[in-house]
Amino acid sequence: MLVINGPDFSKAELLPVIAQDVSSGDVLMLAYMNADAYAETLRTGRVCYFSRSRQKLWRKGEESGNIQELRAIYYDCDADTLLVKVHQIGGAACHEGFKSCFFRQIDPASGTVTILGERLFDPHAIYKK
Repeated sequence: MLVINGPDFSKAELLPVIAQDVSSGDVLMLAYMNADAYAETLRTGRVCYFSRSRQKLWRKGEESGNIQELRAIYYDCDADTLLVKVHQIGGAACHEGFKSCFFRQIDPASGTVTILGERLFDPHAIYKK
């Protein structure tokens, strides 16, 4: 096994991160990490992202309780994209209350959008801002 340094944050301050359910293989979300979020994720075993809208570390589930426990972490051949395989606590990764952020399916022929799955929680009850 060849061991090298890991993701290259010198290419970009924020690297895209794909979160995938370790059991089902479902893609849950896309978010971003900076070097601090990456280090905290490795140190704690709980996935931490960087919120672009809030401009600060975002510890997944800090408001909703829907945390992500890290099970595996990978980076791509260019060392500028991460894949985290997670155990999703609480069932919903999406801030809109769905299991996955990718709950809208577009029919390529008609452009019709279908909502997949059911909302697992009411976001207005969780995020009272």
